[in-house]
Amino acid sequence: MRALSAIVAPAAGLVFCLLPLATGCSPRLANGNAVSASKGESPSAPAPAQVPDSAWTTQMPVIGGVVKCANGKAKLYSCQNAELLSYLPVSMIGGGKLSGVWGWTDTATKREFAIVGRSTGTAFVEITDPVNPKYLVNLAVHEGANPAIWHDMKVYKSHAFIVSDAAGLHGMQVFDLTQLRDVKNAPVEFHETAHYDNVASVHTIIMNEATGFAYNAGSNGGGETCGGGLHMVDVHNPTEPKFAGCYAEPRTGNAGTGYVHDALCVVYHGPDKQYQGREICLNSAETAVSIADVTDKQNPKTISIASYPNVGYTHQGWFTEDQRYFFLDDETDDGAGGDNRTRTIVFDLNDLDDPLVLTEFRGTTNATDHNLYIRGQYMYQSNYTAGLRIVDVSDPKAPKEVGYFDVFPRGADEAGYAGTWSNYPYFSKDGLVAVTSIGEGLFLVQSRVGK
Repeated sequence: MRALSAIVAPAAGLVFCLLPLATGCSPRLANGNAVSASKGESPSAPAPAQVPDSAWTTQMPVIGGVVKCANGKAKLYSCQNAELLSYLPVSMIGGGKLSGVWGWTDTATKREFAIVGRSTGTAFVEITDPVNPKYLVNLAVHEGANPAIWHDMKVYKSHAFIVSDAAGLHGMQVFDLTQLRDVKNAPVEFHETAHYDNVASVHTIIMNEATGFAYNAGSNGGGETCGGGLHMVDVHNPTEPKFAGCYAEPRTGNAGTGYVHDALCVVYHGPDKQYQGREICLNSAETAVSIADVTDKQNPKTISIASYPNVGYTHQGWFTEDQRYFFLDDETDDGAGGDNRTRTIVFDLNDLDDPLVLTEFRGTTNATDHNLYIRGQYMYQSNYTAGLRIVDVSDPKAPKEVGYFDVFPRGADEAGYAGTWSNYPYFSKDGLVAVTSIGEGLFLVQSRVGK
C-alpha cells in the first residue's frame, strides 16, 4: 500500500470460540496502552469459552475448530475452496492496524510462526497448530520512531528484518527468532536484537536468502535513501548489517529518482541464458518495472524497463517458479481499459532484455489489488475488500480464479483500502496461508483447491 492519509475502520464479523478481551489475553491494559512487561512476564490468559453463533463478532477469536466452507460461506465469510482454521482479532495480538505478514519455519524444531506487522510494532504468533495459534511476543517500534501502519518484514538465517514507512527514525530492526523457542507466560515484550540506522523510514524490505543481501525499497526521511530505490545491505552476519550499495533507475518512478515501491530479488535460473546465475531484481517502481542486474553491488545495471498500458501505480509482483513469467499488481489502475475488475498484468520474461506483456488477467470482483505471491501453480492475491483470492497460473496465458476467502465481509468488493493487506503462503503445509486484514486481524486459511 502506498502512503495514504486514512485507513478504513474494521467491520463487524464472527468468531468460533470466545476469549473475552477484558481478561487480558494480550499484553495490553484496559485503556489500550501496552504493558511494559519484561522478558518472561505477562498477564495470564484464560481458557476459551464457547459462545453461540448469534454472539460472534470480529472482536472475538476463532480458535479450537475448523470452520468449513459450505454453500459459499464459512459463517459470515464468503468462500470457495478455502476454509478458516483460526482467527485472532488485532486486539489480541497487540492492537493497532495490521499490514505486512511473513513467516518462519524453525528447521531445528519444525515449529512455525507468523510475523505480523502492526502500526505499533510487530507480533510473533506461533501457528504450528494452525487451529490453535498462540500470540507469543510483541516487538515495539524502534525507540524514538513513530507508530505507522506500514510495516514490512523478511527472514534470513533465523532473524527477522523489519522496516516501517512514515515512521521517522525507525531504521531496520533485527530480531533473533530463536528466542521464540522458549517463551514463558506468553505474550511478552521483547526487544530488538540489533538495529541498522543507515536508513530511516523504509516502505518495503526484500530479502534474497540465496545471497545474504537485503534490499530496502522506498527509503526516505534520513540516512542513505538511494533516491528511494534499492538500498542494498549485506546481512551475512544478521546482527551486523553493512551497507553494500544503491540501485535506482531514474527513468522510472513519479519523481524521476528511481523510487522503488517493492521488488523481488533472485538468483536467476530462468530461460534467458545470458543472465543465468546472476542476481536479478524485478523492481515495481510506480510507473513501470525496472529489471536490474545487482550482482555487483557497487555497479548495478538496468537490464530493461517493462512497461504496460494504462499504468496507475506499479505496486508489487512475483515470478512463477520457472522464472519465466512475472505477475504484477497495479494498485490504482481501477477501470483501466474501461473494465473495473481487478487487473493483474502478466509479463513474459523469456528475454530479460525485451520484456513483453503476455496478457492481462481480470479477477471476479472490482476490489483493489495489493500483494500477491506464487507457490507452485497457484497465485495468492490479497485484494483488499475481496480478501484472499487463489488463482491457478499453470497456464500463464489464461489464469483462472479457483478459490477465495473474503476476510472483509462488510459491503461490496469494490475499490478501496479496507480488508486484506497481505498474505504468506510458504509454510510447510501446502495451501496454509496467513492473511492480514487491516482492521480485523490475523486469519489462518487452508486452501482446498485440488483436494
